[in-house]
Amino acid sequence: MWYVYGALVAICVLGVVSIKQGWIGYMPPLDELNDPIDKYASQVFSADGKMLGTWSQKENRIFVPKDSISPHMFEALVATEDSRFYDHCGIDGRALLRAIVKRGFMGQRSAGGGSTITQQLAKQLYSSTASNTLQRLFQKPIEWVIAVELERHYTKEEIITLYLNYFDFLHNAVGIKTAAKVYFNKSPKDLSVSECAMLVGMCKNPAYFNPVREPERVQERRNVVLDLMVKGGYISVAESESLKSTDLGLHFRRIDHKDGQAAYLREYLRRIMMAEKPQRKDYMAWQEQQYYQDSLSWEKDPLYGWCKKNSKRDGSNYNIYTDGLRIITTIDSRMQQDAEEAVYGHVANYLQKQFNKEKRGSANFPYTSSISQSQLRSILARSEQQSDRYRAMKAAGASDEEIRKAFHTRTDMTVFSYHGEIDTVMTPLDSIKYYKSFLRAGLVSIEPQSGYVKAYVGGLDFTHFQYDMAMVGRRQVGSTMKPFVYAMAMEDGLEPNYMVANVQRSYGSWTPRNGSRRRYGEQVPLSWGLAQSNNWVTANLMAQVDPSGHRLIDFLREGGISTYKLYPSMVLCLGPCEITVGELASAYTMFVNKGIRCAPLLVSRIEDSQGNILAEFTPRMNEVISEQSSYNMLRMLEGVVNSGTAGRLHYKFKLEGPLAGKTGTTNNNADGWFVGIVPRLVTACWVGGEDRDIHFNSTAMGQGAETALPIFAYYLTKIYRNPALGYSPKEKFPYEQLTKSVGGREKTSSSISDDSSSDNAEEQNREKSVPAPHGKSQVTGEHLFD
Repeated sequence: MWYVYGALVAICVLGVVSIKQGWIGYMPPLDELNDPIDKYASQVFSADGKMLGTWSQKENRIFVPKDSISPHMFEALVATEDSRFYDHCGIDGRALLRAIVKRGFMGQRSAGGGSTITQQLAKQLYSSTASNTLQRLFQKPIEWVIAVELERHYTKEEIITLYLNYFDFLHNAVGIKTAAKVYFNKSPKDLSVSECAMLVGMCKNPAYFNPVREPERVQERRNVVLDLMVKGGYISVAESESLKSTDLGLHFRRIDHKDGQAAYLREYLRRIMMAEKPQRKDYMAWQEQQYYQDSLSWEKDPLYGWCKKNSKRDGSNYNIYTDGLRIITTIDSRMQQDAEEAVYGHVANYLQKQFNKEKRGSANFPYTSSISQSQLRSILARSEQQSDRYRAMKAAGASDEEIRKAFHTRTDMTVFSYHGEIDTVMTPLDSIKYYKSFLRAGLVSIEPQSGYVKAYVGGLDFTHFQYDMAMVGRRQVGSTMKPFVYAMAMEDGLEPNYMVANVQRSYGSWTPRNGSRRRYGEQVPLSWGLAQSNNWVTANLMAQVDPSGHRLIDFLREGGISTYKLYPSMVLCLGPCEITVGELASAYTMFVNKGIRCAPLLVSRIEDSQGNILAEFTPRMNEVISEQSSYNMLRMLEGVVNSGTAGRLHYKFKLEGPLAGKTGTTNNNADGWFVGIVPRLVTACWVGGEDRDIHFNSTAMGQGAETALPIFAYYLTKIYRNPALGYSPKEKFPYEQLTKSVGGREKTSSSISDDSSSDNAEEQNREKSVPAPHGKSQVTGEHLFD
């Protein structure tokens, strides 16, 4: 018997040594044991400390320290899962012996298991799911050894905290912080005794004790946990009986990365931070613009590809899904909410209703009636081929006829509406037209002195419309291009009162047109031409300062415009090129920042899970125009508001204080723009359809002063009403410190324009050219813009 006993001891010792050395099974390295929970979701925070959302792939785990978790959670866990947790060294001999005898030999399933909390943590960290009982038996000894090692490296408090941070509570609620949010909409620190008991009850078998599907079963399990807490001396019998009579009190809300504030920003950051170095072979032939822009960003923007450019101590690259990073953005959550409400309120509650009313009964709905049925069918055919349904059927081997039939067959579906999702029956083709009927919008608000992006709105609903119109989508900018032409003139020594002929001229094959003939044939000051958005004045000025268009392209590049194809020509002065909302806002910072343009800065710093700073980001600036030119431009852009196309900011929206800006409307009202400027904010807004043939027929409704300008007005009004944000209409533009006079004498901003007009000048001055045939390039002069 002694020989047998000695042999068993020797086998056990040899087995333990073999496991520790990695000869049997998997033994994680000691440095990994020192930090076993290094894989959890990264968090995105606003500049004012609010968590905007998380990034994760399968496990949405967010680490929280012990003092941020309710003490009832620890009490319930110990009482239920491991009553001698604080007395053993990772393996509870009594519990293990009981499990072997009663469960193994006597077959009593209710006898309880022998695993300690530490062993369960070891299993979660390092054991894969066993496919059979034998495999599980081999895993057990390995978990025992790992559990002992964990006890050597960690305190009891650290182990139980790791357990709660690592456990998967179902419904993408991995870890106690996410679980508390998903099931009770609380922070872990605020969980009650009953709520803690319910969550601990799930630890036995989350799939079986699922509170969403089996609330009665979970309530019974919760009551068992309460009884065990009484047995452990944590609560009284009376308290337990009182809590048993209550329901679960669920406030269930599934966590999704598409929910929450700044969803478009979070998706944009996720994409660029994890981006690989651009390789031309990875882009389709039609993705020249994307490849060009990504290549520039890789070289110039330290945030682009940050995870691939930086490595951890072990030499591997960072991963936003598993490394628990803390991304501190420049966004102000309060301003972000103001911006989202302004965009949604104006577009969803007003413009969309007007658009639907105008298009009601049209055979081309939601497209303009000016295109033919054959053109419409061609557009919709392209949309079909770009849909997930088409690609899935094509991959499955369906014929063109089968696909065509499927797109014309009515089927049950759930579609988006501004009042919630709707269950309906329609054909997939009709659903394409339905979704295209919703107007789109974008807004980027930048602090011009630092480049900090304070608000970022890429659309109205990220869940259903994920294309980002803030920093990704490009649209033609129309008259918002004109200030760059005038800025070149200021750099040439001209001033706002420089006189230019307001007459129509031809420049080669191009003859710009103007809707208004006010002051036709006169010599007018540049300030008047910009305030009225006059095409003839702008074209005549362009002919003087840059007739080839090459200089304007260089100027735009200096201003941060990364549009791949910019064609040098006179037509460029009226804005046919495509620019993102964010780029336009950034370019306009030069006018209020003494000639210095600030690139958009989205992230101020990145921290690891312990709060250690891994990277800090500083503003990227470059001087584009002189300080004097910026003051002159700012005065003229004030004239646009005081006596030009943006006059409604004062007379309709009653905004006070210094205001500057520029409206823009492209051909056929396809795009409505407004860039608004106050001393410490530059905000660019865009409104339009998904396709350029989706637009208002009426210019009175479709012009930038009607579609985009009100968004800025509502946004700024909200900001000014919140003193805590620190913005005030009493702030002054920087040129008020300037002693040099404009035109030989000091002028007030209101005296720049010598003629008053309504803000309908944008409509009056739009080009009245005949539209080019459908599908032709809109950057060669075929279309003319206001």
